Amino acid sequence: MQTSEFKNEFTDMSLLQDTIHGSSQNDYPIVLVHGFGGWGREEMLGFKYWGGFSDIQEDLRHYGYSVFTAAVGPVSSNWDRACELYAQIKGGTVDYGEAHSSLYNHARYGRTYEGLYPEWGEIEPDTGIPNRIHLIAHSQGGQTARLLIQLLQDGDASERNVTPESGLSSLFSNTQESLVSSLVAIASPHDGTSLTHFIDGIAPYAQQIIGLAAAIAGNLEHPVYDFKLDQWGLKRLPEESFLSYSSRIYNSGIWRTSKDISQWDLSPDGAKEFNKRARAQPHVYYFSAAAEKTFEVPFWGRHVPKLFMNPFLHPSSFFMGSYTSDVPGRVTIDYEWWQNDGLVNTISMSGPRNGSNDQIVAYSGKPQIGKWNYLGLMESWDHADTVGLGTKDTRGWYRDIADMLGSLPAD
Repeated sequence: MQTSEFKNEFTDMSLLQDTIHGSSQNDYPIVLVHGFGGWGREEMLGFKYWGGFSDIQEDLRHYGYSVFTAAVGPVSSNWDRACELYAQIKGGTVDYGEAHSSLYNHARYGRTYEGLYPEWGEIEPDTGIPNRIHLIAHSQGGQTARLLIQLLQDGDASERNVTPESGLSSLFSNTQESLVSSLVAIASPHDGTSLTHFIDGIAPYAQQIIGLAAAIAGNLEHPVYDFKLDQWGLKRLPEESFLSYSSRIYNSGIWRTSKDISQWDLSPDGAKEFNKRARAQPHVYYFSAAAEKTFEVPFWGRHVPKLFMNPFLHPSSFFMGSYTSDVPGRVTIDYEWWQNDGLVNTISMSGPRNGSNDQIVAYSGKPQIGKWNYLGLMESWDHADTVGLGTKDTRGWYRDIADMLGSLPAD
């Protein structure tokens, strides 16, 4: 992997340039967290969200790291996804919270998981330090991981107020130690994406995902794509065709009436509200990486897709490359938002700004804890490229990221 492709807007240095990984300082497992529309390892006929047929998880395992892949709701809200992520890693039944589920009128409990890393949080007798993890997240996964870290740190007062201690999920208590060592957010919409202003927002892209999954599934008995919306009563029924199942989801009223869905969280206004809550924690290392695959048209100023951007992303990229909005009381979208990677505005990727007091600093080889260490700009990489679903081989870059995380202090 040639790091010369990656440039840092703060220092004009290459991504990870001059970084000396040295010997490993920790052996915390890495958990991969997908973004909007993502899927698990057993879905999509073996075509992995992380790497396609290259399989980033297995490559990192062969490289010597313990790595797991989470599979949370592809179109769910960050709250629901964070609750699912917690249960998937630790093991147990998903608890969305009594207060939250009552507010949004969906089921309190979800699926039950064995746990990717059941030892998470247990105290190591030799060191007295709890077992921690590293999170590598793509797109909306960055928001989801931020909320998980926030809940692990502070819990949730509204849940504690309405739930007896005996029935309270440990995720909502405020008694846990820091269980996440670091987060790497790749092409994440920390300040949202202007794509949510496109026609009816994210819903048309959910429809395209449904159509793609249905086309791949064909007449297979078992669907290759799971929307994981059981909490909304949208679980696939016995003998129900995949097309009928997906149609119920697309036509559900949750897209139009609820803020407990990805469409709100991914909007600039929803992200601003989210940023006020999900703050950078002082004992966690945060990293961000941005991407772009558009260019500014001379004498016009608008951004259009570069050559070889995934054609699927062209309509959204063209829209974001010229869209502006200045509505009183809402986030202003101007020309600074035009550069994009096909799904997310580049300006949104380096870290949360709108509604946030988090600090964003340039990464120069020595990460600063409790701040966003901006790794730089991946030039001419679209949203799919950043997880190895394009023409670029990202395995070397992810190995570098894993080495960087392994070099972080263990306490």
